[in-house]
Amino acid sequence: MNILDTIIEKRRADIDRLGLDFGTDLPKKRERAVHPFLASKGVILEVKRASPSKGDISPDLDSYKTAFSYAESGAGAISCLTETNYFKGTLADLMNVCRAVDDFEANTGKVGPAVLRKDFLLSADEVEVAYRAGADAVLLIARILPKETLLEMARAVVNFGMSALVEVRAEEDLEKLSFVFSQSDLASLSGMDGNFVFGVNSRDLATFKIDLLRPAMMTKKIRQAVGGNARIVFESGVLNTECASAVGSMEFSGLLLGEAAAKNPDMRKKFVEAFLGAKSTKNSKFWLEYAQNLTMSATPKVKICGLTRIEDVLPAQNLGAAFTGFIFADSFLRSLTKEDRLEKLLSHLGEISAKKVAVIVDTSSGEAKKAVQLVKEGAFDLLQFHKIPYENVSAELLELPHYFATNSLEEYEKLVSKGEMRVLLDLHGDEDFSKIKGDARTSGFVYEAKWLAGGITPENVSDLVQKYEPELVDVSGGVEDKDKIGIKNEEKLKQLIKNTGAFNE
Repeated sequence: MNILDTIIEKRRADIDRLGLDFGTDLPKKRERAVHPFLASKGVILEVKRASPSKGDISPDLDSYKTAFSYAESGAGAISCLTETNYFKGTLADLMNVCRAVDDFEANTGKVGPAVLRKDFLLSADEVEVAYRAGADAVLLIARILPKETLLEMARAVVNFGMSALVEVRAEEDLEKLSFVFSQSDLASLSGMDGNFVFGVNSRDLATFKIDLLRPAMMTKKIRQAVGGNARIVFESGVLNTECASAVGSMEFSGLLLGEAAAKNPDMRKKFVEAFLGAKSTKNSKFWLEYAQNLTMSATPKVKICGLTRIEDVLPAQNLGAAFTGFIFADSFLRSLTKEDRLEKLLSHLGEISAKKVAVIVDTSSGEAKKAVQLVKEGAFDLLQFHKIPYENVSAELLELPHYFATNSLEEYEKLVSKGEMRVLLDLHGDEDFSKIKGDARTSGFVYEAKWLAGGITPENVSDLVQKYEPELVDVSGGVEDKDKIGIKNEEKLKQLIKNTGAFNE
């Protein structure tokens, strides 16, 4: 049984024992006006004491004072956890948050943020409880609700004039959305002015690992299911302003911020400013397009790196490689800048349909500057910052399509936490790769490792794919003969790509 099932089981037992009000003295009728939920782009700051993944986050949190601070910080909405067993929230917290917003409005004359009840709601009757307690919106988790129940709860939301944040993460959730929003009374309510906003959690509640690209993977699919102008919220996983800015640059209407906001009172306004102030960049556009074209397939993409000749590039892409890598560093034997390799390749760029990656190991050498210029011009698709510290890369370079590569698990976690949507983890051998597996709470490895490199060959790639389910494998020397560095063996290429399942027949 995963943690979500456990939470639901305990919650049902609590409802049987205490009733839907969980023993809280609720008003018979709602006592405050309903606020619109996320009518414009904004950050949802969360009143949160604990979580199943982190345990205590802010156990002494005062829900009224925290909510008032969030309103002062410019929150677009405030989410209040009311689940008791794992998040240590209550319906009393929800009413305190509503009172704080009302007092903020009375003291400042400003319109306060909407209040979201965040819980694992299971019936339409619970929507009414949230309404009476003062919530303006409720969280509806598609994964835990049969489609008929989700429809009934959605109709209850509309009847009370409330909003709902509908959380989806998997293909079956999208099928539920299609069912609900195909109903004539709900079909027009999923757009900018409707009652429904949609959220995607970057955290997998089965393993507690985070994939920052998961929400972007779902945006296009959600809009296909409910309508093209649906508002979509990025949920969880943002721990610093760099990551908030990265998410803000990717067309999300909202960001749900929990742990970081609760633990860092002095940073709340900066988180809001980082998200709201973020602009679209070539990098964010690249990763948004990449994510929206990803499928849930178990077949990984293949990148063949260290290419030096068009005679190897074309077979690699024709066999099924999605990415081709070229090294721009004279100290490497496989460098494209040696001899006249680059000049020869440039005349064939139009023949290369696979993504072209320029690999650099510094940012100041002549070779690196040449690579950067080629990416700026669009001749190459993106940069690989190979073992370059994040601090050594300028803001200007970070706006170009790119990713980092590292052989350090600690550095990997740091890079992803900064909002790097994909980082190539370059390890060697099954013993090292095994460290990325398992529940985040026990393995200590928080972020999904999706792109893997290091010692991968035609002989071991099948095993690696089965064990670690990578989204991309990066291979260089594994498809070469020992005495021919930089020259790919076409038979090895073919065997490797076949063994990943990405082979083009």
